Amino acid sequence: MSTKTPQFNYITYGSKVNASQVEKLLEHVTHQHFDNPEHAGKRRPTPVCIWGMHGIGKTEMVRDFALNKGYQFVYIAPAQFEEMGDLLGMPKISHQGDNTATQFIAPDWVPKQPGPGIFLIDDVNRADDRILRGIMQLLQNYELVSWRFPPGWMIILTANPDGGDYSVSTMDDAMLTRMMHMTMEFDVKTWARWAETAGIDPRGIDFILTYPEVITGARTTPRSLVQFFQSLETIPDLQAELDLVKMLGDGCLDEATTTAFITFVNMDMNKIISPQEVLGAPKFQIMEAQIKALVDGQTKRMDILSVMMTRLTNYLLNIKEDLTEKEFGNLKAFILLAFIPNDLRLAMAQELVNAPNKSLKKLYSIPEVAKLLLAKM
Repeated sequence: MSTKTPQFNYITYGSKVNASQVEKLLEHVTHQHFDNPEHAGKRRPTPVCIWGMHGIGKTEMVRDFALNKGYQFVYIAPAQFEEMGDLLGMPKISHQGDNTATQFIAPDWVPKQPGPGIFLIDDVNRADDRILRGIMQLLQNYELVSWRFPPGWMIILTANPDGGDYSVSTMDDAMLTRMMHMTMEFDVKTWARWAETAGIDPRGIDFILTYPEVITGARTTPRSLVQFFQSLETIPDLQAELDLVKMLGDGCLDEATTTAFITFVNMDMNKIISPQEVLGAPKFQIMEAQIKALVDGQTKRMDILSVMMTRLTNYLLNIKEDLTEKEFGNLKAFILLAFIPNDLRLAMAQELVNAPNKSLKKLYSIPEVAKLLLAKM
C-alpha cells in the first residue's frame, strides 16, 4: 500500500524504490538478456512494470535509460487505443490454393528490427479493460495473433496506483503474474542529482532541496515543478519580477507551493553559491567569507549550508573528469570549514570517497576527514 493523502489507500506492487534503484534493476535484467551469452536470445525477458504516482518521471527515466544505453526505443500509450484493431492490427485474407486464412498485419508501432530495444507500454492500466486483457498475450509471449516481436526486445510498463482517485482499470492476478513489479517513489536527493545533469535551473534545485515537502503528488509534482523552473530560465532577477513569477507558479503548481517559492526568493535563498563557484574560486578565503555571511551570521542557517553541501556532492558525483589541484584544494577548504557540523561533513565525505571518480578518494589524505571516515568503518 502507498498512501498519498489520508482519504486514499493506493495499491501498488513490488519494492518501494527511487529512480536510481529502478535503473539498477533495469541494468541487471537488460544485461542478463542482451549481453550475457548464457541467456541472451534463449528466452524472452519477463516484462517489468513500474508503478508510481503521476509526474514523478517514470516515463522519462525509462526513455533516458534506453537512449543512454544505445538501445532502440518504442513507446505506446494504450489509453489512446479505441478499438481492438489498434492493438491487434488489421485483418488480411490470404489465399493458398483452395485454402483461405485470416491473418493480422502488425500495427505500425510493433518493432521491425531486432534489438536490443526497450518497448514501453505507458500508463498501461489507463487503457480500456478490453485492451488491457488483449495485452496479456503480448506480455506472456511477445506476440499477438499473427505477429511477434523480433528478438532482443524487452517490454517495460508504467502504471498508476489502484484503489484511489486515478481513473485506472484494475489488473487481475492473471495479468499481474506476467510481470515483475516495483514502485517508484520520489527521492529528493536522487532527483537533485538528476537535475544537475539535466540542466534544470539551479534556483529550482535549491528550492526543492530546501522544501522537499512540496512534492505532494497532486497538483505539484516533479514534472510540474520542472515545467515551472524552465519558465524561469530567462528571468535573471526573480525578486524584480515577483508578479510574473507568481503567475507562472500559479499556472504550474498549487497555491501553497507558489507561496513557498515566493518566500524562498524573498529570503535570498535563490542566491545560494553554486558548486562551480566553490570549486573554481580563485581565492578560497574570499569564498569562505561569502559562505560564512550566508550561513554563519547571527542566525545559523543550516538549511542553506545543507543545500550547498548536497548540490556540491551531487555535482562531484556526476563529473567524469578528475579534479584539478586547484579544485581539490577548494574542496578540501570547503569540507574543513569550521562551522560545518561533523555529521554533515562525514555524510558528504562518505558519498564522495565511494564515487567512481578516483580523484575524490584523495579525501582520505585529509587527516580530519580520514579520522571521521575510519571511525565509521
